[in-house]
Amino acid sequence: MIVSSAKSDIIDGVASTVTYDWTSIHKTLDTYGNAVLPALLSADTCRSLAALYAAEAGFRSRVVMARHGFGMGEYKYWAYPLPPAVQALRTALYPRLAPLANQWARRLGEEVRYPDRHADFLAMCHEAGQARPTPLLLRYGPGDYNCLHQDLYGERVFPLQVAVLLSEPERDFTGGEFVITEQRPRQQSRAEVVPLRQGDAVVFAVHHRPVSGSRGSYRVTSRHGVSRVRSGQRHTLGIIFHDAL
Repeated sequence: MIVSSAKSDIIDGVASTVTYDWTSIHKTLDTYGNAVLPALLSADTCRSLAALYAAEAGFRSRVVMARHGFGMGEYKYWAYPLPPAVQALRTALYPRLAPLANQWARRLGEEVRYPDRHADFLAMCHEAGQARPTPLLLRYGPGDYNCLHQDLYGERVFPLQVAVLLSEPERDFTGGEFVITEQRPRQQSRAEVVPLRQGDAVVFAVHHRPVSGSRGSYRVTSRHGVSRVRSGQRHTLGIIFHDAL
């Protein structure tokens, strides 16, 4: 079900006409640890953001994955000020996810509480010494992949993040599926492949989330990655809500 009260009014090209039922999205995240936001970005916005990878300006660092054992491929972290579309996404999505983040914290017995506004949460990060922006642009070519990992950059961690596929599967690239694994106590890991089209976003748990059991909620550990790209080139936008040390 789609409801108008959940309209994601961001900027031109960023889901300005798309509405999401956030109650349903929260339920899906609570059940599976991930949820898809269809057509969050327009095709034109996707192409414009992907084209920025070739630029030197606007980024604070470039990471070649193979040098660090992260996989194959590379990514760049944006510097402040962020591109308008990226800033708008970060600002608009955070308050939609903060209520679930607080619910998860309470269920896990954590004392942290996430404020309603992203600017207030960033102030908490900066007070903890985490002042470097974390939104990033990733590029994969044939044979590239991203090992399973967690995006943790300091003490302050917002428990949900977003990845937006900027390329079109089967047209721009093949392979390169988005993969999430969950490790539950005394169980083998469970893997899930999340199908995405250009402009779709996946919201997912950063490092852990609560799952209801017979004795209350218990902690499940999550990791995410990207399978091997078979051909073409794949670009992804990563929206992480906490800043880095």
